[in-house]
Amino acid sequence: MTLAENLAKFVARAEYRHLSPQAVQALKIRILDSLGCAIGAVEGEPVRMIREHIADFDGAEHCTLIGGGRAAPDRASFYNAALVRYLDFNDSYLAKGETCHPSDNLGAVLAACEYAKGSGRDLITSLAVAYQVQCRLSDVAPVRARGFDHTTQGSFAVAAGVSKALGLDVMRAANALAIAGTAFNALRVTRTGSLSHWKGLAYPNTAFGGTHAAFLAMRGITGPPEVFEGNKGFMETISGKFQIDWSKEDLERVRQTIIKKYNAEIHSQSSIEGLLELKKEAGFTPRDIERIEIEIFDVAFNIIGGGEEGDKTVVRTKEEADHSLQYMLAVALFDGQVMPQQYRAERIRAQDVQDLLRRIKIQPRDDYSQRFPAEMPSRTTVFLKEGKSLVKEKADYEGFHTRPMTWETVVRKFNDLSKPYAADVLRRGIVKVVANLEELPVSDLAQLLARVRIPRK
Repeated sequence: MTLAENLAKFVARAEYRHLSPQAVQALKIRILDSLGCAIGAVEGEPVRMIREHIADFDGAEHCTLIGGGRAAPDRASFYNAALVRYLDFNDSYLAKGETCHPSDNLGAVLAACEYAKGSGRDLITSLAVAYQVQCRLSDVAPVRARGFDHTTQGSFAVAAGVSKALGLDVMRAANALAIAGTAFNALRVTRTGSLSHWKGLAYPNTAFGGTHAAFLAMRGITGPPEVFEGNKGFMETISGKFQIDWSKEDLERVRQTIIKKYNAEIHSQSSIEGLLELKKEAGFTPRDIERIEIEIFDVAFNIIGGGEEGDKTVVRTKEEADHSLQYMLAVALFDGQVMPQQYRAERIRAQDVQDLLRRIKIQPRDDYSQRFPAEMPSRTTVFLKEGKSLVKEKADYEGFHTRPMTWETVVRKFNDLSKPYAADVLRRGIVKVVANLEELPVSDLAQLLARVRIPRK
């Protein structure tokens, strides 16, 4: 039996009853968090382009688009996943050599469940499958150091989640995994150097492709059965050897995922919280600062601090800003928060934040690197012009798995993000449906999402 067939067996046997009550609640929290991110992104520049693209090419109307309209499942996956991802405010999972955003799978699973006329329990179970597959592959088969993007493991996660939602048997699910895992191996250049729209659209593209692969497999199309272990397969060319005994896997990995408190790249969260706490405690202003020094774990330094993935003091676009720890810290000091408005073009270009970000130095620390990912350690030292220095050390933040974000806090985040595009009664309706999702059909949620308002330009 091939490794893809073993994984497909895990997908086929997964059931809602296998989920703990804590995992069900964690999934509902992440669904609501993701929908808030999605609704808050409906005016995003690339999102509008994608909507025009779908309107131009799509004829089938099987699945709901957030904000109204309908499309084929693969295109609905692409569009709704782009909404979830665009703000870069959705959840994350930290492994030693990989970081991913498992809620990126929601757009695909939602579309497949709606197509299949599934229940809320089907949506929760299928999403749990996608979370488990992506997180566990991130644990044992990281690809970032080899120059591939984390969306590479995501191709298997999307195929797994959509296969579950469609009720595919083991052989068809194995073919979906084989097609997607062969076809969608993305390059890490997506997130290095001068960043583009593709940073936020790479996983939506994977959602599109993985959904397409699962529907092809549903029709009977076959894929390379030894996609993992075969000659020139995934292990040999991309990940290296690894082992997962899928017969022993559960659906609980979602409980180790983390939610963003700030609209900032995930590895920045503890540093931002620490700096804002220090400012509140000491009462200084940005004008009082001579310089700031941040000591942090190596992954954060390499991705957002100026290490392996390029100079982070050159910040011109949203995509560069939300991957620059220097920018995110500087704007947090001036504005007291990091939310979508901190990524408007005029805020990014403003001289105050541009001057301060160049006085923020980031350095990796070996002991912090060893504590990651069980912790998110950082040490902030603020040097004031008067000669005084202030220090704050953090091991986690509100939203980390050691300090989980509550339902009530996520409801506030959802409302903050969606309020410009959804009336009070609609927001309350979405929150209520997600809270009771296991008792309702997916169509109830889809109908509410169709009522989100997209302002006309």
